[in-house]
Amino acid sequence: MTTTLVTGGARSGKSRYAESLLDHRTRVTYIATGTVPDGTDQEWSDRIWRHRMRRPAWWSTVETSRLAAAIDSAYNPVLVDCLGTWLARQIDDIDGWHDPQGTGAYLEKRTEELLAVLRSAVVDVVMVTNEVGLSIVPDTASGRLFRDELGRLNAAVSAVCDNVVLVVAGRVLDLSGCPVVPA
Repeated sequence: MTTTLVTGGARSGKSRYAESLLDHRTRVTYIATGTVPDGTDQEWSDRIWRHRMRRPAWWSTVETSRLAAAIDSAYNPVLVDCLGTWLARQIDDIDGWHDPQGTGAYLEKRTEELLAVLRSAVVDVVMVTNEVGLSIVPDTASGRLFRDELGRLNAAVSAVCDNVVLVVAGRVLDLSGCPVVPA
């Protein structure tokens, strides 16, 4: 089984590319990690609707923040969209936006759970994530916390994946053969 990480900036085409890696499969489990729209944020609701409409009807969707468990219990290839929204939900779940040290320790445990599942995956796994570390330094502590923790998460996941690609302006760059920075 193979694991693939698809990273890139906002609206770069990373989700579409990740979907294309599995669109030939008859069954796919799509793990949606973001919060389920509740009608209070129209832009979020529209974004989720567009993603849902783009997926083939034969794919099943699991909406959860329990990512490791969802991958571990899958019988079909998995597409995770996305690690950034999963990370934000993890921080939200512990109200950790103002406690970087406590949040970091909590996220380290969740990341280790995810890495263990990825190392032993019995199905193909394709994960989408955001690359947020190439821009300006966020001017809020919570923004910096998210950027730093997502960078750590992406590096850790990348290190255990068979394939890693960066999508920039709709172009796919294969990073799989590039050296991995030691932890």
